[in-house]
Amino acid sequence: MKMASLIEIIANGAKVGDQRPWPRFAVDAVQWQEIAEGFRDGAFVLSGLWGEADAVHMALLDGASGEMAVATLPCPSGHFPSIGSIHPPAIRPERAIHDLFGHVPDGALDLRPWLDHGCWGVRHPLGVRLPAEGGSPYAFLPTEGEGLHRIAVGPVHAGIIEPGHFRFTANGEAIVRLEERFGYAHKGVESLMHGLPLDRAAKLAGRVSGDSTVAYALTFSRAAEAALGIDAPPRAHWLRALMAELERLANHLGDIGAICNDGGFALMLAHCAILRERILRASDAGFGHRLMRDAIVAGGVTTDLDPQRIFKLRQLLTELNRGFPQLVELYDNTASLQDRTVGSGRLDPALARQFGAGGFIGRASGRDFDARRKFAYPPYDQLAFDVPVRDDGDVNARVWIRIKEVEQSLALIEQILNDLPGGAVRVDLVPRAGEGVALVEGFRGDILVWLQLGDDARVRRCHLRDPSWFQWPLLEAAIEGNIVADFPLCNKSFNCSYSGSDL
Repeated sequence: MKMASLIEIIANGAKVGDQRPWPRFAVDAVQWQEIAEGFRDGAFVLSGLWGEADAVHMALLDGASGEMAVATLPCPSGHFPSIGSIHPPAIRPERAIHDLFGHVPDGALDLRPWLDHGCWGVRHPLGVRLPAEGGSPYAFLPTEGEGLHRIAVGPVHAGIIEPGHFRFTANGEAIVRLEERFGYAHKGVESLMHGLPLDRAAKLAGRVSGDSTVAYALTFSRAAEAALGIDAPPRAHWLRALMAELERLANHLGDIGAICNDGGFALMLAHCAILRERILRASDAGFGHRLMRDAIVAGGVTTDLDPQRIFKLRQLLTELNRGFPQLVELYDNTASLQDRTVGSGRLDPALARQFGAGGFIGRASGRDFDARRKFAYPPYDQLAFDVPVRDDGDVNARVWIRIKEVEQSLALIEQILNDLPGGAVRVDLVPRAGEGVALVEGFRGDILVWLQLGDDARVRRCHLRDPSWFQWPLLEAAIEGNIVADFPLCNKSFNCSYSGSDL
């Protein structure tokens, strides 16, 4: 029996408002569970799952048709049918919904606290607030077997990184299970967003995950423009893409060097760090900040490029095109490094598809998805680029995907500088109520923003979903069978965001 399409299922519900560019429908429990069956069959991809005081929402992608939509299930009783009981990627978002709003996913496989560590003084802060209960130790999953022992790592780490706890169960050096725990850096972003004007909300969005400030600001701004029914000027679109590709370059070069360093090859780290620093300085010269923070806003961008700045960016391209191929050759010809990366931390392509893994993690395990191409938002609809894909799924594959994406970003930046249109870089906003959703490709994968605005264009509700929500669980699977000493290498090859999972 042919599975109904996403729109065919949810369009039986009532269309809610005028969400743009993809529709939102209110569904009942039967349709909600019918959607869940689509996950079981692999027909749909879960793009987001979040709550509000009296409802839960689910963003979905139909893999066959490419359609995208949001399904809303009212739950005035505070209960909804669990998606995670059928589709594992939904388990952690359901735990977050329960922590923040108090809604109970009926039939859930796991309802342990995710964001709530018992330190808030209140339970369900965004729903019906209840007094906090006495804290109890977190119940890590049990393991049984002869000769097994546990190793606790974090949440405080031996480096300047964010907090996260990793609980290993090992047999000697072989990892039998890894269980993660996050939420230590929960910031209450969804609560902080409420009531903000668009300019301040865009700044907050750009600080959700510092290494993706451009991608988050771009996603938020596109959602806001959809809600307001406006479009940024063509030149602004091209400048946004330029910033996004510079951000991708800096992060990929940093990752390549750090992975090699964790494999005991510090020389690559040193050379990649030099090139990354050149990108950050050029970004600062071009857009006023090393991370290009606050340069993208609803309606366009806050800064423009003059001929001198363009010249500096062309100099950067020349340096990268000269230096990067030598580093690729060094990586490819260092047998001792290949011995560490090839075969380590292999992610099964079937799991990558099931979790809708985005970015280099998904593409290194055969999932051919890139929001720049899939949804062709401007100016990518006018630019030529390839999306590299491999299916070996190990640390080496994730390095090579990054390498190929660096090469593509260099070519994209050159196209942008050559064909950058003239004109204005920002349009005025006309305050109005509206609802918008956007999906944008960051360096780590696709970022989702769902936004509701009031009549004064202040934020009524905003949900931001980092790609790491669907990538962190895959690290737990990929590390099984590897040795403990290879965890830093595998972890860095994933490079998921702690901050992005602790919203």
